[in-house]
Amino acid sequence: QVQLVESGGGLVQPGGSLRLSCAASGSTWHLYIMAWYRQAPGKQRELVAVISGGGVTNYADSVKGRFTISRDNAKNTVDLQMNSLKPEDTAVYYCKANWGLSDYWGQGTQVTVSS
Repeated sequence: QVQLVESGGGLVQPGGSLRLSCAASGSTWHLYIMAWYRQAPGKQRELVAVISGGGVTNYADSVKGRFTISRDNAKNTVDLQMNSLKPEDTAVYYCKANWGLSDYWGQGTQVTVSS
């Protein structure tokens, strides 16, 4: 069983930056594929960024060049650095851990981009 706790959300002006962090429990953390998803009001949850245990990353086209996902396997954390934020980035952001057929989700953290 993996427990995930996100932090770092908040209100930011367009063009600003935020850093989200996800802390995980579990001794085999480094085996998990980690990802950030987001869900805006009235929309489906969508993948934002993913990182493998070895550090290979992939991003949604909408965030490429602005967001960076990273992980620290020693600290059991995965971060999402978000720069040049836009109003359309407003959503609840979720951390997800995947290992085989098992998915674990955090509770989500709100990010609001508004002037």
